[in-house]
Amino acid sequence: MTVIDKDTQKSFIRRNGVSLIAFFAILAYIAFVQWIWGWASVLVEWRHVGLGTVALALTLLVSTALVRAWRIYDYFPAETRGRYIALFHLAQVHNLLNIMLPFRSGETSFPLLMRSEFAVPLLRATSALLVMRLLDLHALLSAAGLGMVLQRADTAFALLLWLAFLLLPVLAYLLKGRMLAFLRPRLSGKALKLIEEVEAGLPARLGDFLSAWAMTVVNWATKVVVFAWVLSLMGVYPLMAAFGGASGGELSSVLPFHAPAGVGTYPAGIVAGAVAFGASAGGELARAAVNLHIIVIISALTSTVLSLVLSHIRPSRRR
Repeated sequence: MTVIDKDTQKSFIRRNGVSLIAFFAILAYIAFVQWIWGWASVLVEWRHVGLGTVALALTLLVSTALVRAWRIYDYFPAETRGRYIALFHLAQVHNLLNIMLPFRSGETSFPLLMRSEFAVPLLRATSALLVMRLLDLHALLSAAGLGMVLQRADTAFALLLWLAFLLLPVLAYLLKGRMLAFLRPRLSGKALKLIEEVEAGLPARLGDFLSAWAMTVVNWATKVVVFAWVLSLMGVYPLMAAFGGASGGELSSVLPFHAPAGVGTYPAGIVAGAVAFGASAGGELARAAVNLHIIVIISALTSTVLSLVLSHIRPSRRR
């Protein structure tokens, strides 16, 4: 191979590295679903729920992927302006790697991909990811709490408490100066470093933070409601148990011992969350948990395929 050929090969990999990762990850997942469940059995289960229902659920979940990418777009406006499709593509690759790799090791791909594609410094991307994950956890708990609120007799009072909890990140941002000034002299070591990373990852302007917070809430509200809806169609009840199962599965995915592709851990989280809120443990609940897990995986694959198609229809130029 000549020097020119090597340079051409390196240039191709540099330009299409994210797409190549996505392509091979998609192939791996297609083979993975066939190996674990078999595509024929997946389609049989989906027919029981209704293919139209599954298609609607997948469409709504793909829409949340678009929202999550827009959150990152607002987080790094100078670096990503005019390159939303490229960012959407990168976000889906990161999500797929995060699902596929064990022990949350896929998270490390985000700062690396952001540095490669958008020249965002590693420390800044890592700090921003930490803040976004804290917002994700808060929004997920808020979405799960909505199911509990709807089951209470004193709904009005419960809604007020839920709304206060929902607005906590906004209040914390407004008071961040005082909170940081109070905490810095009293912390040291890893705790101080964590506070500093959170501060570095916060948007500088209130408007940017409000946008990121609002998109996080919309994303998780949509996901949890869709998951609870699908679980209820599969026989998980009462409604609070369906919300608990939807939240339990997602909470399991943020644990350090998250298995590759969530096999075992994600359905177990669904079952644990549903049982904790009144569902009957048994084969029907286990089947519902596995089927919802498959829908989550297929939605990630669909979003990644969509990002590949869009990035080739409208390729963006590197700066």
